[in-house]
Amino acid sequence: MYDKRKKLLNLLKNIIMKRYILLFSLFLFATNTFYAQKIQSRKPIKEINSNSKKAGDYIDVNVAPYPESNYTPTQLVTDVLVGTSGSCGTPNISNVTVSPNQPVTNDDRFWGYFNKSTSTFPFEEGIVLTTGFARKAGNVLEDFTLSDGNGGGSDPDLIAAIGVTTQINNAAILEFDFVPTSSQMKFRYIFASEEYEGNFPCPPTQYDDAFALLLKPNTPGSTYTNLAVLPAGAGPVSVPNILPGSFACGPINDQYFGSLSPNATNYNGTTAPLTAEATVIPGQSYHIKMVVADARDSSYGSAVFLEAGSFDIGVNLLDPAGAQLPAEINVCDNEPQVITASTDGPNLIYKWFLNGTVIPGATTNTITAVQPGTYKIEVSVPGNPCPGSASIVIHGGTTPEAHNGTYLLCTTPDVTSFNLNGTKASISTDWQTATFHFYENQADALAQNNNFIADIYNYNGTDGQILHVVVSNGGFCSKLVELTLQREETPVANLAASQFRICAGESITLTASGGVTYLWSNFGGSGDTQTVTLYQSTDFTVYAIGTKGCKSLQPAKIRIEVIPAITSPLLDVEMCVGDTFVLDAGAGDNYTYLWNTGETTQTIVADELGIYSVVINNGVCQEEFKVKVQAAALPYVTNLDYSNNTLTVTAYTPSINNIPQTLEYSVDNGVLWQDSNVFPGLLNNTNYTVRVRIKGTSCNGSVEFFTLHINNVITPNQDGVNDVLDLTSLATFKNFNGSIYDRYGVEMFKFSKETPIWNGTVGGKRLPTATYWYKFNFEYNKSKTQMNQSGWIMLKNRE
Repeated sequence: MYDKRKKLLNLLKNIIMKRYILLFSLFLFATNTFYAQKIQSRKPIKEINSNSKKAGDYIDVNVAPYPESNYTPTQLVTDVLVGTSGSCGTPNISNVTVSPNQPVTNDDRFWGYFNKSTSTFPFEEGIVLTTGFARKAGNVLEDFTLSDGNGGGSDPDLIAAIGVTTQINNAAILEFDFVPTSSQMKFRYIFASEEYEGNFPCPPTQYDDAFALLLKPNTPGSTYTNLAVLPAGAGPVSVPNILPGSFACGPINDQYFGSLSPNATNYNGTTAPLTAEATVIPGQSYHIKMVVADARDSSYGSAVFLEAGSFDIGVNLLDPAGAQLPAEINVCDNEPQVITASTDGPNLIYKWFLNGTVIPGATTNTITAVQPGTYKIEVSVPGNPCPGSASIVIHGGTTPEAHNGTYLLCTTPDVTSFNLNGTKASISTDWQTATFHFYENQADALAQNNNFIADIYNYNGTDGQILHVVVSNGGFCSKLVELTLQREETPVANLAASQFRICAGESITLTASGGVTYLWSNFGGSGDTQTVTLYQSTDFTVYAIGTKGCKSLQPAKIRIEVIPAITSPLLDVEMCVGDTFVLDAGAGDNYTYLWNTGETTQTIVADELGIYSVVINNGVCQEEFKVKVQAAALPYVTNLDYSNNTLTVTAYTPSINNIPQTLEYSVDNGVLWQDSNVFPGLLNNTNYTVRVRIKGTSCNGSVEFFTLHINNVITPNQDGVNDVLDLTSLATFKNFNGSIYDRYGVEMFKFSKETPIWNGTVGGKRLPTATYWYKFNFEYNKSKTQMNQSGWIMLKNRE
């Protein structure tokens, strides 16, 4: 006490010398106060910072033109702090009181409304509680300390909360009851004090003005919990517990300190915005008490600023990760959105609305939105007619179909640039309605900025260049694909022949040039040479194809002239072993015939396979013609389709002597034959020998077929129906093996001759219900044909 008086007297002497009459009066006032022992100590007056005198630097407190400046404490809590008027009935806020009980008509009241106006204060607006006059917290720069007392005294609850034993003065108290509709309550605040001056927060002086936010349920025997504490057990919110490093005893929890003067208020220092929060029971009534007070003396006031709308006791909408959703979201293609209300307490009543209409059956705190619209939830507490509510607007859109594409530009002297507009149809089936933006840079495409290609009709791209294309619906739904550019000079086709005039039946060789591959009008294949035997004059054309696929604009053409000569229709023929075939040498003027069989007729009957020859003479020249009578190609099965106990056989039908043939079929190894290729009523998992033959001939082919039938669902519930996947029938085949895999390709079970049955377990443990994949192999015993089978099966395990 002596050091404090000595410090104050020395300071007042200096002030007297500088300020004369004004400071002399202050000296008399301080001296009288000192000897009267009404105030324990007096601190230096606040130094005025010239940078703080600018208009608009300070918050507005309890002044016009804000209607809230004339609000009662109840209105401030319900309409400003909470942000609701409670017009639906009995409000969730009740019993609002301030202490000392100063009415709104008191210009020097300790409580009130603040607005940041044009200042840099962190909160836009809210409620202020001070240990002096609320109006002096801002408005204009105060030249003196904020030492006006608000008339309040001590408060035992604050003392218990901050753990001090010193005298508490000018306690400013705001308290009320509330009923939350959420399991969490929270609000944001800033603590400010004139004690952030000199060395006052440090020992041995350590003026510890403080703030407490006390919460307790309105139940008998309940006690207060102080919510105005720093995270991780760092202690209460008080001047000496939140200090920057500029103080001798600092830094102490300086990450929670805001700024020293100037700070948009008349206090020497403010904390950073702090959050008080607690877990509560929805529907339970609680009492909250906010107290800010001077400690150890009545000088240098303190205050707390409560942010408007930050006292959250209602409902928020959360995404599946627990993050709060914004008021509006964009969703493409009706992708389901899981929306969860932040409330989860007993006896709550939930009601969801879509575009103002109640959603039937939606009575939990979670809903899956599958269409656009405005979704709203109301959470009611039994007996309380004022529900908490929250809503979100989902804007819907459709993403156009789009896929990667390639654009080949075949350049000519007149065409040298890409027309990107012509690629739209190759990129998207929705090209007529979608919006396309072509980007050279992928980062620009991802950002969907305005750096897209402006002239898409005349783009000078390079070979191998990749463009990034955003295909959108004109709104927020889009897909990013790649367009690969290729360019090649259009080739010019040329064609040459080994001879240009030939006798009938002679062969020539055609040679194309100018390309890498070729498209012939007269032949298949893409090589540069073709050899052909001609019997009449013929025109030939060919297009040249470049490395990347560009086609010559015009084909190369050539005509080969054929001189008439002796001709014969004889061609190599095919017939079934044991059958006969008539060989016709053909007719012509003065034709005579001599066969190697000795016959001299135009036709002979071939009853054996072999080579037959005939010399045809027209009286002037002769030609020898040979014909091979070969074994006809056997018909053979090309496909077997088995379902619902019915086998459909598809077979290749070879022609004999260029005459299409009719087939007949058998599934009992040729015992019974039929014209139809469909065999109903077959047995599942049975081996059949399928035969097919040309009707009326001995030409036939066969194939083994196993009527494999696998159920795509097994339910191992021991009811005798679809309990297992049974491949016992395949175990009789050679090289039978197989496996069951999960969706990640991990082998769950291995089939073998010893283990052909799978019951949905691995290592004796049931696998979860899911889709699994099977693959197995076996070899037909007679034909040695290797068969492979794969597919999916749904396992439904019931616990």
